[in-house]
Amino acid sequence: MDPLDRIDEIIDLVQDARAVPMSRTNFMFERAEMIDRLEILRSELPEALRRAAAVLEERDRIVDAGRREADRIISEGESEHSRLVSVNEITVSAEHEGARIISEARTEAQRLREEVDDYVDTALANFEQFLTRALASIERGRDKMHALREIGTFQGEDAERPLPF
Repeated sequence: MDPLDRIDEIIDLVQDARAVPMSRTNFMFERAEMIDRLEILRSELPEALRRAAAVLEERDRIVDAGRREADRIISEGESEHSRLVSVNEITVSAEHEGARIISEARTEAQRLREEVDDYVDTALANFEQFLTRALASIERGRDKMHALREIGTFQGEDAERPLPF
């Protein structure tokens, strides 16, 4: 189950808890059940964080591989350029061909860098959405708890009237 779903379960458990007799701010729930749910949530959150770290490691690995490939292509282009220049009868042609190879290598390297950047951006955007949903769920839970706290402490004209929950 998703950690956000676990948080929603805990919020529901707190919302459904019975009020402590003679108190408007305290409530009762099964301690063991709450502890079990919090422990499950605690065990699931590190997994989500490990997945995010794995995405970042994958990104770094892809970026490094792209750089190595770009360097290799550029090196091959420069080597080819040097080899072609050394041949006397095609010196001018070799310079043009070497420049073309280097240009293609740089273009390919740039393309690879852009692909890696797009992949990393997508992975980080997905992680950002996950964190945004988690934050929104936490904020909703806190808002509900604050609202319940305010309802429980309201001292109006009808102080004798029972609370609605």
